[in-house]
Amino acid sequence: MTVVTVGIIGIMTVLMAVQLKSLKGEYGLYLVLAAACVIFFYGTLRLKGILEGLQKIQNMIRINPVYLNTLLKMTGITYIAEFSSGICKDAGYGALGTQIEIFGKLSILAVSLPVILALLDTLQGLLA
Repeated sequence: MTVVTVGIIGIMTVLMAVQLKSLKGEYGLYLVLAAACVIFFYGTLRLKGILEGLQKIQNMIRINPVYLNTLLKMTGITYIAEFSSGICKDAGYGALGTQIEIFGKLSILAVSLPVILALLDTLQGLLA
């Protein structure tokens, strides 16, 4: 599925949801949630290509797999947090969406902390 197809699905869903809003508001929300889930799962299908690309990069430069795994985790956390937050905000629960964003940012910090510590340890070794 291309970006154009996903864009068309999104626009058509919003147009249908606007039409349904006058009849029953919750049906429009359900329609948008269904389309968001379909787009999310099509997005996860792209992960195979990303993982293969990361594997090639790892083989070419012989980088520690921990760093690439951390990068992949950070990307996944960001994607899921933004997706969940957007759904909450669209449903009218902006405060909950903001809390999800904050939790996502804290999770990224927690996942990246070992890499930051390794970087600081390397810098300390170079300066000593």
